[in-house]
Amino acid sequence: MPYHCAVNKCDKPEADAQRVRNDLLQYEIITEDFGGEIQCIDVSAHTGEGLEKLEEAMMLQAEILELKANPDRSAEGSVIEAKVERGKGSVATVLVQKGTLKVGDIFVVGAEYGRVRALLNDRGANLKKALPGQPVEVLGLNGTPMAGDQFIVVPTEPRAREIADYRGRKARDKEAAIKARGSVEQMLSAIAAGEAEELPVVIKQTFMALLKL
Repeated sequence: MPYHCAVNKCDKPEADAQRVRNDLLQYEIITEDFGGEIQCIDVSAHTGEGLEKLEEAMMLQAEILELKANPDRSAEGSVIEAKVERGKGSVATVLVQKGTLKVGDIFVVGAEYGRVRALLNDRGANLKKALPGQPVEVLGLNGTPMAGDQFIVVPTEPRAREIADYRGRKARDKEAAIKARGSVEQMLSAIAAGEAEELPVVIKQTFMALLKL
């Protein structure tokens, strides 16, 4: 996925943007200064310095990549962050990537679902809808999703609940499988280290998918 790096607090006297660029190398983020393709722009959220340049760089890349989205369809997007706020409940900041998200829409996000009760922009103002490329806070979730979860708008609440329940079961099964694998590996390590004994056992199974111990 294309992205830019913004080095914040460049207005501070002790700011060292070049050191930040050097540190990015350990994460395999190679900026243009080192012959890479990632643009790294110095900005200041406090003074606004560099923000216009950052916006221009993003718009130029979107134009080069011919990034387009159809607003006349059901909304899809990604969760940027999620939290629980007093008086609001679960709140998710989402980026609409396709379609238009509207108040009243029923949606699924990760293993959670809900109906859009309110949409808020970055200044806390209420919106009736959010267009592609627009980040908004969404209220109306039944639980708190994870950052990076994908959301989709669905036709009915029963359908949303069905999808959310399925995703929840899949996530629990995956977690259980990881724990089981860890337990087996720990047991084998203990046997190898002489901390546990291996007991040979013969198990007879009479029916497919049915095993009594």
